[in-house]
Amino acid sequence: MRKILLLAIIALFVQIGFGQIKVAPLNIKQRTLPNGMKVVSVQDNSAPTVAIHVWYNVGSKDDPNGRSGFAHMFEHMMFKSTKNMPNEKMDRLTEDVGGYNKTSTYDDFTKYYEVGPSKYLETLLWAEADRMVNLNVDEKNFASERDVVKEEFRQRILANPYGMLFGQYLEKLSFTTHPYKRPGIGNLEELQAATVEDANNFYKTYYRPDNAVLIVVGDFEQAQFDAWTDKYFGKIVTNKMAIPRVTEVEPERTEEKRFTQTSPNVPFPAVAITYLAPTSKSEDIPALRIAETILASGESSRLYQSMARTGIAQEASFYTDIRVDKGLLVFYAIASEGKTAEDLEKGILTELRKIQNAFVSQNELVKAKNQLITRTLQERETNDGKAGAIERAVAYQGDPTAVNSDIQKLQNVTLADVQRVMKKYFTDKNRVVIYYQGETK
Repeated sequence: MRKILLLAIIALFVQIGFGQIKVAPLNIKQRTLPNGMKVVSVQDNSAPTVAIHVWYNVGSKDDPNGRSGFAHMFEHMMFKSTKNMPNEKMDRLTEDVGGYNKTSTYDDFTKYYEVGPSKYLETLLWAEADRMVNLNVDEKNFASERDVVKEEFRQRILANPYGMLFGQYLEKLSFTTHPYKRPGIGNLEELQAATVEDANNFYKTYYRPDNAVLIVVGDFEQAQFDAWTDKYFGKIVTNKMAIPRVTEVEPERTEEKRFTQTSPNVPFPAVAITYLAPTSKSEDIPALRIAETILASGESSRLYQSMARTGIAQEASFYTDIRVDKGLLVFYAIASEGKTAEDLEKGILTELRKIQNAFVSQNELVKAKNQLITRTLQERETNDGKAGAIERAVAYQGDPTAVNSDIQKLQNVTLADVQRVMKKYFTDKNRVVIYYQGETK
């Protein structure tokens, strides 16, 4: 109840204009071990829990040539046995004591994280260090996890009527040069072509201390935490192999491109319209996030009101897919019965022109800020939320302390900023239009 009341008061102050919200910065400690591993920590002894995140600077964009989906597949491998742990031991170390562990592969990075009682912090640090250097990359484990990912592809991409659109065509058709054009989940042919030798090379190349950041937030004493970090991670020797980095640059678009794709199990037409986004360090990101919220957040959003409520689309939305290099700004819609792809495109572009040609209202701006700031504060109520926010600052800003300026940047966005970014990035020449529909008989 106290949390809900606090957030309601914050929202009210923003809405009625009592000045900008002042949020205490996270007290972030940083250091780098002699082997190159970066360590970021925030001590908070208010509850006996801790969140441990290990962030690796390797993502789907780093998949080997002809091996799309490899970073995601290798993520699964990291839960298999090590020199000192049997298969699935991370589950036992977390779930059996009331905690949990998860992992995610993104285009730009991979993260592994655990949340649990703080008295198990040392054990979990040991386990993360062990799988960083002692993973058993053998044929049995590799074949098992490759089959898991192939089945995931069948369920998410092939069985879903719109899986090919969002899981394959969107990236393949939107990028021409950058490895972002290879969907993170890969495809069945390239997954099958991968070998255990590929997995061993990938592990040795990217899973190493000088390519990782350890982020820990929660209940610990700094001196003890530093000692454990030195004990378990500091002794890992960094290999001398150079880390390959993506150097391809996606060129600016010079003309609109249009594609029509079909699939046998699509009940209603869909449309996706993509625009190249700025890089993650761009000062335009906060204004784009405000625009995203105004256009597509909830039933009062512009796209819902103009397209879903009127019956043109079952679903209509817009999202900002910001990445380290140029990402995507994506409109999409799925038609209602009797509506066409042309109807969807017309509806989307009508809303786009409205937000380009006139300022959004002051109420819309305030409401969008309200929503984004409230979500940010809610996330940071937990140790895991704080660690996740720091992790994104590391990944996309290259600086963990950037997390302390996020809210201020949102609050600084003006009506003119929203209109400016919508005109700047959403041009006819910066547009890829994808029609997606069922195969004709």
